[in-house]
Amino acid sequence: MAKSMKLAGLKSVENAHDESVWTATWVPATNSRPPLLLTGSLDETVKLWRPDELDLVRTNTGHCLGVVSVAAHPSGVIAATASLDSLVRVFDFDTNATIATLEAPPSEVWQMQFNPKGTTLAVAGGGSASIKLWDTATWRLVSTLSIPRPEGAKPSDKSSNKKFVLSVAWSPDGRRLVCGSMDGTISVFDVARAKFLHHLEGHYMPVRSLVFSPEPNGRKLYSASDDGHVHIYDAEGKAIIGAMSGHSSWVLSVDVSPNGEAIATGSSDKTVRLWDFRMRAAIQTMSNHSDQVWAVAFRPSGGGRLASVSDDKSISLYHCS
Repeated sequence: MAKSMKLAGLKSVENAHDESVWTATWVPATNSRPPLLLTGSLDETVKLWRPDELDLVRTNTGHCLGVVSVAAHPSGVIAATASLDSLVRVFDFDTNATIATLEAPPSEVWQMQFNPKGTTLAVAGGGSASIKLWDTATWRLVSTLSIPRPEGAKPSDKSSNKKFVLSVAWSPDGRRLVCGSMDGTISVFDVARAKFLHHLEGHYMPVRSLVFSPEPNGRKLYSASDDGHVHIYDAEGKAIIGAMSGHSSWVLSVDVSPNGEAIATGSSDKTVRLWDFRMRAAIQTMSNHSDQVWAVAFRPSGGGRLASVSDDKSISLYHCS
């Protein structure tokens, strides 16, 4: 049996932002620089950090409300940032220049992710109960994938509020998109056909974070919910493969290690946990933060790093071995 992954605290930056840090992602390396960590905060700024020292590279301003999501393009050249101001801003890392500003109705911009090829940006559509797809060549809205209404529901029904879409994830082959809603349902879409396929059931509170296992034909989907559970689904076969619990409060974020063998979660119980999929159990609990942990992110390419960000305004970096 392979040995389990272990986390060791490497570096923490207190007051990394002036307010709660809500979102974090790794920016892929380019020919001219290593991968960088990108964070977004209630203080309306987005910051870029060096991978090991967590030295601040630069601060990007331009949003006028808190930043709820950041997404890095697979090329490592541009990023998208989404804010409570209902704008998605796309900017170039090297010049800091804004390339595009995408506008949405209020409360219709939440989590975002670029597809593996980088041709499309998927945006969790909040109150629109849909995923919005933006073409990254033209920055035009090209498609809206809507969650079907329950049978017999009238447009005036308040049930659509429960389908408020918080989270979004692409399958590794870019053929499927999944989104997590306020009512605990996870919806699976066929992107090419712009077609709703099925729901994945099991959670009964908001699903704030979703991630596919990284294998090229990966069907395994991990979900994090306010119900305190992490679920593992076969996204193609609709089946729940497993459920893991251990956090004493909401699970706000989940990410999977680049080799697909471990997952990390962040919770409002102020901890980061590392889970072993084979054991279906938390094998380590890190208590670096003094408030809820909004995001955890493994560095995608080698170098074994995990970052976490929190309402306590800090960033923690861990070595994974």
